[in-house]
Amino acid sequence: MAAAVGRVLPLCCRWGVGPRAQTLRLICTTTTAVQKKNVGASGPEKYTEAFIKKQIEEFNLGKRHLANMMGEDPETFTQEDIDRAIAYLFPSGLFDEQARPVMKHPNEVFPEQRKIQWGEDGRPFNFLFYTGKQSYYSLMHETYEKLLNVQKHQDQLIAQDLPLQKEKRNLAGSRWLTKIELEEMLLEKVSDDDYSRFIQLLQKLVALPCADIEEKYIQKFSKEVPVQLQKVVIEPLQYDERGVAFSTGEGKRKTARATAVVYDNGTGKITVNGIDILHYFPVLQDREQLLFPFQFLGRVGKHDTVCTVSGGGRSAQAGAIRLATAKALRSFVTEKEVEFMRQAGLLTVDPRVKERKKPGQEGPRRKFTWKKR
Repeated sequence: MAAAVGRVLPLCCRWGVGPRAQTLRLICTTTTAVQKKNVGASGPEKYTEAFIKKQIEEFNLGKRHLANMMGEDPETFTQEDIDRAIAYLFPSGLFDEQARPVMKHPNEVFPEQRKIQWGEDGRPFNFLFYTGKQSYYSLMHETYEKLLNVQKHQDQLIAQDLPLQKEKRNLAGSRWLTKIELEEMLLEKVSDDDYSRFIQLLQKLVALPCADIEEKYIQKFSKEVPVQLQKVVIEPLQYDERGVAFSTGEGKRKTARATAVVYDNGTGKITVNGIDILHYFPVLQDREQLLFPFQFLGRVGKHDTVCTVSGGGRSAQAGAIRLATAKALRSFVTEKEVEFMRQAGLLTVDPRVKERKKPGQEGPRRKFTWKKR
């Protein structure tokens, strides 16, 4: 996706029509930034220092004009103020935010390029220059050299009758760099086959018993994955004035919001907004969805449930009550059963919503009927 830079042009020096017309004719134009190329084979860099310097000057000039139009101080006009001003002056109904008009600093728009790779005589410094992928092949050479060093170290240990370090590197909680991240590191395009070959070479290096001697090198191409499943603190059971244990849970689905209070030692009675479940949900499918957490845990008829729900339709309300009930039941079961509930999707919010209608067509997907006459 091509990035864009907005330039507010000082048109007051071009049209002498009046301040109102001048304000109306101040427009935000966008310049398309060329996508990253294989600079090693395409010659000198297109984005030279002079080019970037000129773009920065135009950006600062446009920012000053934009601040004056919004009645703000140009010296304290931040990027957030620029985004708000662009959204106000040029409202866009485009669904994709990347397709809307923006105004960013040139350093954020134009890709970083490598420095000059050849001397004054025009000869390249690197012997892999004419491969078109000198950074990639240099990386492969370096990685294979690391692999040979590890194998040589292992042979020395075997010759001295010393035990090999058999503890392999724990890859849990980490991942290799993606193809896009590798391209940003090398500043050149990498094909899918080249990327898979590099990852295979890294995996072969990691699989060696003494790979820990190249730990720092391996860490350059791996990233830690943030913990997504943090241990949720489950609230303990509460007791009412009668001494009956109960637990509370909240859930949502589309625009529906629900709260469920599950009581222990019940008969299976469920009320929704003070109405029995049979009358509130006449559709069988909605009742089955609401009762599924009890069926999954084998606790049908063991609890009484009082639910309050608002917003959405009957189907969305049933999904919200199901999530609230499942969260409330966590206090009555063991941690192992809670994990089974999570794997079954009972503790996950359903993110699906109604798809918006698209302009120029009848519905979200449906097109207008074409008529020849």
